[in-house]
Amino acid sequence: MAVLEVGGLGPMAGQAHHFRHYTPEKIDYAYDRYTDEVNRLYGVMNIRLRDNEFLAGDYSIADMAAYPWVRPYKRQGQDLAEFSNLEAWHNRIHDRPAVARAVLVGQEERAKWDLSKDKDAKSVLFGQRARKP
Repeated sequence: MAVLEVGGLGPMAGQAHHFRHYTPEKIDYAYDRYTDEVNRLYGVMNIRLRDNEFLAGDYSIADMAAYPWVRPYKRQGQDLAEFSNLEAWHNRIHDRPAVARAVLVGQEERAKWDLSKDKDAKSVLFGQRARKP
């Protein structure tokens, strides 16, 4: 299941976030392409979770790696109610005390940045090219 996260969920959810929230103008093809691909990957996870409490059977790094990409499901244009097994998994992960502490740290860090106003922060994330030696 780690392959799903690093080879699919992470990159596709990241692209969905980019094209849904950060592009200066909406690009319909990219918006739909990545939103739909995240939906497909949620479906794969939903099937996997039909017979398993966690992605790799027991709670593991697979869950730790996937949860941060599923947590902002609304910003990816998804409805967890469509994926009952994934929604139950999301709630199990959400309710873990260590996850709750990590979420608070993330919220505190995100509160320090406003990409819509901070051009320097935005330039670090977008539009960079390789530096020539």
